Amino acid sequence: MKDKKIVHIIGTGTIGEPLIVLLAKTKKELGIDEITFNKRSARLVDRPKITNLISKGAKLSAEKNAFEDFIEMGVSPKYEFHKAIERASVVIDCTPSGNENKEKYYRQYESRVLGFLAQGSEKGFGKPYAFSITDKSLLKIDKYIWIVSCNTHNIATIAWTIALDFGNKDASNLILGDFVIDRRATDINQPAKDFIPSPEVEKHDNDICGTHQAEDAKTLFKETLGLDLNLFSSATKEPTQYMHVMRFSLELKEKITKEEVINRIKKNPLIAITEKTSTSNVFSFGRDQGHYGRILNQTVVPIKTITVAERRVVGFCFTPQDGNSLLSSTAATLHFLYPKVYLEKMKALLKPPFVFEEV
Repeated sequence: MKDKKIVHIIGTGTIGEPLIVLLAKTKKELGIDEITFNKRSARLVDRPKITNLISKGAKLSAEKNAFEDFIEMGVSPKYEFHKAIERASVVIDCTPSGNENKEKYYRQYESRVLGFLAQGSEKGFGKPYAFSITDKSLLKIDKYIWIVSCNTHNIATIAWTIALDFGNKDASNLILGDFVIDRRATDINQPAKDFIPSPEVEKHDNDICGTHQAEDAKTLFKETLGLDLNLFSSATKEPTQYMHVMRFSLELKEKITKEEVINRIKKNPLIAITEKTSTSNVFSFGRDQGHYGRILNQTVVPIKTITVAERRVVGFCFTPQDGNSLLSSTAATLHFLYPKVYLEKMKALLKPPFVFEEV
């Protein structure tokens, strides 16, 4: 069993489900032997999803007291909850209970499991990570990795690409990174009761960083690369189910031209450019051309929105929701499995239908 590369995913929501499919679909190229997933409760409304995931080669686990409910529903769990964790090489928690599960379950399996991952809301779970930005900070001794949120990915990749020139400029080149995030109110799979009738503004919880998105991006750079960036974000919720929109304003120490900004954006293989200016059009492209309806790029930049005035760069970009988190989750998983060659293996995903140069 030690020789088998087994990835166990807990949760089948907006991150868990497409991640299960992504790994099941690409497991041969990525060098993964088996994908298992955990479902907490047996609900008839979830039966089509579960049977579809099983048909793609993923194996269901559940808590022992729920086995009969699943069998009665027409699906049979392959593994008991604890056994699935124990036999896994990597465990990916895609629930909003990652920190709780870490103390309740994962600690006891540290000697058996290579590593554990949790998603955006679970700050403090482990070392913060965003693929292609903080890879050099990953160490063999890291047991827990926190995949930062989709909007934190977006802030980080804009600052990394434009202000820091992929690490060729130091932190002092970014005098201030100011971001306004217009968040979608709900995902299309969430119930109508969660929808909002009008835009809502969110409070600034942090006097230095504003909302958690910039605070988390600041933590990401500080704790992994030792870069102390001046980042501030504001957020709203908009009555849409399509995509988040982010306006960025970067005040730089060095002068820069619009041509150089666009060159840096195009140089980053994880940034897609677009001539589209509507989130519905970009969302539709992802639905039709992407993986499981998703674009896995870190961000999508409408290139015509970029404007530069000597040291100030302003523009808009679209956040591919959980898409960028899927890519980082996969990269962190492969780091645990193949620490010396995981970046080479990730090349299998740096192309359509996962990552695009233009949408």
